[in-house]
Amino acid sequence: MVSSSHEAMHRIFQEYPGLFSRVSEVLGVTIGPPASASVMPTDLTENRPLERRVDTLLRIDMEDDRSYLLAIEAQGKKDPDKPASWMYYLSYLQAKYKLPPMLLVVCQDRATAEWAARPFRVGHPQSPVLTLQALVAGPHNMPVITDVAEARKDLALATLAAITHAGDPDIGAILKTLSTTLRDVPETIADPIVELIAQGLGNRPAAQQWRNLVAVDLSFYKSSLSEEIRDEGRAEGRTEGRTEGFARGILLFLAQAGIDVPDEARDRITGCTDLDTLSRWLLRAPTATSVEDVFIEK
Repeated sequence: MVSSSHEAMHRIFQEYPGLFSRVSEVLGVTIGPPASASVMPTDLTENRPLERRVDTLLRIDMEDDRSYLLAIEAQGKKDPDKPASWMYYLSYLQAKYKLPPMLLVVCQDRATAEWAARPFRVGHPQSPVLTLQALVAGPHNMPVITDVAEARKDLALATLAAITHAGDPDIGAILKTLSTTLRDVPETIADPIVELIAQGLGNRPAAQQWRNLVAVDLSFYKSSLSEEIRDEGRAEGRTEGRTEGFARGILLFLAQAGIDVPDEARDRITGCTDLDTLSRWLLRAPTATSVEDVFIEK
C-alpha cells in the first residue's frame, strides 16, 4: 500500500511544477523555471506486446561465487534508437535476475565502434539520470594477429579479431595466419572456426579470400564450407577445376592488392597444373607486395 508520505513527496510536484527549479538549485544544478508543465500518465505498461531480444545473453559465474550477466550485441551501423534499447535491456535484466549486467557491443567498422563506445545519457543535460557506457570490441582496439604462435595461444580471440577486421587492408595476412594455424588443430575445434569466420565475413571480398585459403587443403577441412568447395570442384572437373580455382584465387589476391601482373606471370599461374605449387603460391599471395613474391621459394 502506498503511504501518504510517499504520495505527498511526488504529488507536490504535480501541484507546483515550478518547485523543481528551486529544488534543483539546492542540489547544485541550475535548471530554470518551466514555461509550462503537463501531468503525464504514470502507467508505463505497454498495451501491446513488444518483443525485445538481445543478440546473446550469458550468465557468468566466477570462482569466488560472484555472478553477472553479459549481454552481447552485434552492431553493423550507427543507430540513434539503439542506446535506449540497450538501457532497457540492462534495466530489465537487473530487475529480473538481480545480477549486475554488462554490455559488450561488437562492430566491424571503426566509425560505428567509436560511436558505440561513447557514453549515452538519459535525462536533462545538466543532470542526466542514466548513463550507458558499453564495452566495445572493434577494429579500433582488437589486435591484428598475423603471427601463427600468437593465434595458437587463443584461437577464439584470433577468430573474433579476424571478424572485426573484415574490412582491414591486412585481412589477407590475418586469414592466412588462421588458415595455417588450423592445420595443427583437431577437426572438432577447427570446423566451427572455419564456419564462424565464413559467416562473420559475410559478403565482403575477404569471404572469397577465406574460401580460397580453405580450399588449399580440402583433405584437412571437414566443415560444411569445405564440402561446398568440394562440390564446386567436382562440378568443374575435380583436379582441373581445382587448379583453375587456385589460379583465379591467386590473381584475385594480387588484383585486390593493386599488384600488376605481366602476361608472362599470368600465363605461368593459369598454366600451372601442379596443385602443390599452386597451393604455395596461393598462401603467399595475400601478403605479396609484387608478383615475384608469389614465385620466390623462401
